[in-house]
Amino acid sequence: MQTTPLPSFGRLPFTLSGLRAGFRACIPVSVGVAVYGVLFGLLARQKGLSFLEAESMSLFVFAGASQLIALDLWGPELPVFSLIATTFIVNLRHVLMGAALAPQLLRLSAGKAFGSLFFMTDESWALTLTRWAEDRRRGALCDGGFLLGAGLAVYTFWGASTALGHVLVRGLDDPARYGLDFAFTAVFTALLVGLRPRRADVLPLAAATCAALLAARFCPGKWYILAGALAGGLAAASTGPAKANPPDGTSPGTSPGTAAGTAAPGATAPGATAADNAQPKADA
Repeated sequence: MQTTPLPSFGRLPFTLSGLRAGFRACIPVSVGVAVYGVLFGLLARQKGLSFLEAESMSLFVFAGASQLIALDLWGPELPVFSLIATTFIVNLRHVLMGAALAPQLLRLSAGKAFGSLFFMTDESWALTLTRWAEDRRRGALCDGGFLLGAGLAVYTFWGASTALGHVLVRGLDDPARYGLDFAFTAVFTALLVGLRPRRADVLPLAAATCAALLAARFCPGKWYILAGALAGGLAAASTGPAKANPPDGTSPGTSPGTAAGTAAPGATAPGATAADNAQPKADA
């Protein structure tokens, strides 16, 4: 019996211009990240960590929520098991985040994919997901460098703000008094707005919110993060898959010339107006 070979799709472009675009797009969000980077540096100093220890954690661990959790548990007798278990639960969301980007990441070499994933944060993930979705709607090729560039922007601001908080900020014994503890909420609210939720997203968002609130009320620890992510994902799956684009990053009905970045004369991408095609959308 003759078998049909699976289609072979080319590598995803990974360019310096894409990296620069990701870095620029993530700068506004990275400024917000820097606020709680300063907070981490300040709290690390109050917990007795040296400048080298605090900065090394930011540069090599590079996980804001996990680092703050570690500071909460920091003491003369460090509860290693509790620390590992808590950070593992908090970071399980990255499994779902990676799965959302998998169709594009699988088209990169292992070095580029895993190198980009080290620098991936909630902020750079959300901006990249939005950007690649817009590229597919416009019939343009996604650029793998965008994810790395966005992650590097957060990495740069996080490391610099940690140093600033540890060395320069003095006299903030109660950061909540100045509203610095609201930085997390502000940044993630901005990311949610930037994702431009559609009508089909209402049920997953409601399910995630309810599950997270219930878990936070009745379950100890950080299980509400995983509960919200799983509930939202299951709700989205129950509504049925969205209309998929071909794996080469083009929109349905797009000609090969358009897939290479050259639009056919007078052609309009599905779901877009002629004005949308004439003027590309701004970065999120």
